[in-house]
Amino acid sequence: MIYVIYGFAGLFLVLCATMLFVFYRDRQFGMFIMGMTYGASGLIAISIPHWWPLVMGFALVWLLRFMGLEPRHEPEKRDE
Repeated sequence: MIYVIYGFAGLFLVLCATMLFVFYRDRQFGMFIMGMTYGASGLIAISIPHWWPLVMGFALVWLLRFMGLEPRHEPEKRDE
């Protein structure tokens, strides 16, 4: 079970790095906050090998999405 926790914690750290890279490129504050939440929960899950930091981090990110911090996707306009 410990390896499953470490695997998901590693996945959360990869999500953190990806979201921070998107923040660096697009300067969307919601991506920064969600990335930091994923990163913190992943690091806590690694430091105290338990499953609840992963669940809490996932739930907090979904709450942030419901609050409107997820970036909007605007389709490209094509001239026809």
